[in-house]
Amino acid sequence: MAAAEKAQRYEAFVSDVLQRDLRRVQEQRDAVFEQQAQVLQLRSALTRLQDAAAPLRTQVDLGCNFFVNAEVPDPRRVFVALGFGFFAELTLPEALRHLERRSSLLQRLSDSLTRDGAKIRAHIRLVLEVTPPPLLATPLPCRPCSLYLLATPTMLCPSPRACGSCRGCRSPR
Repeated sequence: MAAAEKAQRYEAFVSDVLQRDLRRVQEQRDAVFEQQAQVLQLRSALTRLQDAAAPLRTQVDLGCNFFVNAEVPDPRRVFVALGFGFFAELTLPEALRHLERRSSLLQRLSDSLTRDGAKIRAHIRLVLEVTPPPLLATPLPCRPCSLYLLATPTMLCPSPRACGSCRGCRSPR
């Protein structure tokens, strides 16, 4: 019985700790991807702003989809949010350089989070492969579909010897 209890502890560790950490890392990575998309959108807006003639006429959203017309007399300088409530008044080329630096920083951060997610997935796979199958309450996935531990239930096992009962495999035996 000690081996079965140990196997249950390993399963609990995978489901309580490792999968929770993996979800947290994936949520953080998704947030970084959203920030990268905002930086790209801002960069394209600034490049269009460089080509615009002065004065610039636009509409500003005051909230609840209530827009007012606005006129910017000198669109050569913009305020850029640096973080923690600080703003800097920059020229358009300076703002574009700042966005390039921010984009490279976000790219490094997303790469780091992707590596962390891969390490956590490797730990999950290691724990599930090390624990003997007869001791597990839920059957282990076959080797190829163990890569798809967090896959959707409809994903088919790519293995010719599909197990049919693992978490990521739903193909018949």
